[in-house]
Order: sequence, then C-alpha cells, then structure tokens
Amino acid sequence: MFINIDKRERAAIFRNRLDTAMENSRVNQSQLSRQIGVDRSTISQLLKSDDTRLPNAHVIGECAAALGVSADWLLGLTDHPEQAADLLASAMKVTPAPRALIDEQIISWHHEAEGYKIRHVPATLPDMLKTPEMLDWEYEPQLGRSAKQAIGSTRDHLDWMRKSSSDYEIALPLHELASFAQGAGYYAGLPRQIRLGQIDRMLDLHDQLYPSVRVFLFDARRLFSAPITVFGPLLAVIYLGQTYLAYRDKERVTGMIGHFDWLVRESSISAREFPIYLQELRAEIGN
Repeated sequence: MFINIDKRERAAIFRNRLDTAMENSRVNQSQLSRQIGVDRSTISQLLKSDDTRLPNAHVIGECAAALGVSADWLLGLTDHPEQAADLLASAMKVTPAPRALIDEQIISWHHEAEGYKIRHVPATLPDMLKTPEMLDWEYEPQLGRSAKQAIGSTRDHLDWMRKSSSDYEIALPLHELASFAQGAGYYAGLPRQIRLGQIDRMLDLHDQLYPSVRVFLFDARRLFSAPITVFGPLLAVIYLGQTYLAYRDKERVTGMIGHFDWLVRESSISAREFPIYLQELRAEIGN
C-alpha cells in the first residue's frame, strides 16, 4: 500500500539517502556532477538541509544510475537500495545440478535449513529412501560407474535426518510408485527383487522416521508439480535436470510453500496411509 509522505519529509529522505549513497560509493560532489552532467552547485543544492524541493525525474534517475542504487530507494519508496536487476539476481541463482546425491550444494542447503520444515517433490523416488541396489541400477547409466558415492551420500543424509530437528514432507504422484511397482516407464527393466527390496526399505524407513518424515501421494490427473524443494522460509529450489533455480525472495518462497501445501491438502494417500499403500503394491508384485 502506498503511504503519502509530506514533500518536506520526502525531500529530507532523498537528501539523506543521496548523501549516504555518495559516501558508500566514495563519490564527492564534483565527481557526481560530472557523471550526471550538471553543475556542482546543483549537487550542493540537493544536499542542503533546508531545501524542501525535489529535483526533476531526470536528475533523480541519473543520480541513482551513477551511484548504483534505485531511484525508488532515493525517494523513500523502498527500503532496498539495489537496482531491480540486482535485486532479481540476488533473489534467484542458477546452480549446476549433479545427477546424484553427492551434490554438496544440496547438502549445504539442508544444513542451512536445519530446524525448519523441508518440503520436497522429487523427480523420481526420493533418493534418501532408495536401497543401494536401486541406486546402482538408476545411476550407472548416468555416472558410468558404481553408485558408491551416491550410496554413501544417501546413508549420510539419512543419519543427518535422524539427528536433525527438521520435519521432512515428501509429495509424490501416485503414478510414480505404480510405475515403479510394475517395472514400467522410467522403471522398465528394473528387476523384480530390487522392486521388492525397495518397497521393504521404504516400509522400514517409514517405521523408523515417521512422523518426522511424512510421504503423501497425489493424483497427477488432478494436480501437477515440477520437482521442487522448499527449505523452510529461507529458500525454494526448482530442479530442471542440469541446473537448479534457487529463489530466496520471500514472495516466491511463500508461493512455493503454498503450492506444496496444496499438494498435501489434496493428496489421495495421506502419510498415515502410505505404508498401507506400499503393502498393497508389494502384494501386486508378489513374493
């Protein structure tokens, strides 16, 4: 909401912030006057404590550009001195995304958010719930070698989750687990024994970690989500395949929290019902 400020107060804000920006940039009156193409006396007048007038929009814009701040900040319309492009750059970061859990960036994000709820929509089954055999089958084509590092990282991550004060919520589409159980689609060729072992692993981890770790299943015919992870109120990350888009601005993080909570609220299988559904899938696979 816009707040109307008396012109004298607005002029005082402009004068103080112009002086601060000049000091931070180590620019004196003569230097600034040359950069924006006005007389030095004009800058002197802008900084006078008894002047209740604001300069024209052109001078304000030139001062802002020369000092690397936003015109809105000089005028007291925002508390962020950064220019719009700089604000966007600081709000969003593009980060390389290794295929396996050996990604140090992901690990550091988890540790940064310790104590907060972590919300996760994985691209496939959650890596931290996978068996070593599953990781070997899945990562060998991408890594061209054993998934030993991914397995070690998964074990370390689970140990951290057990000790952490963070809650962990995972939302998966129903068809992901159905395709997995059937060995279809992405999971075509996955041996039956690995599928059975993976379901047993998820049942075991549910018993160990619930309610700190909760898994919800949603119907992708009604709902959709890209792979995302939201680290408390601090950070929201979208997984694109080769890169992550990481957002730290409050508006986007809050929006993605709302999106995830919508998936949970509209889920077809609740976290309490998740082990029952796994047992049903196991029965379909057979012994």
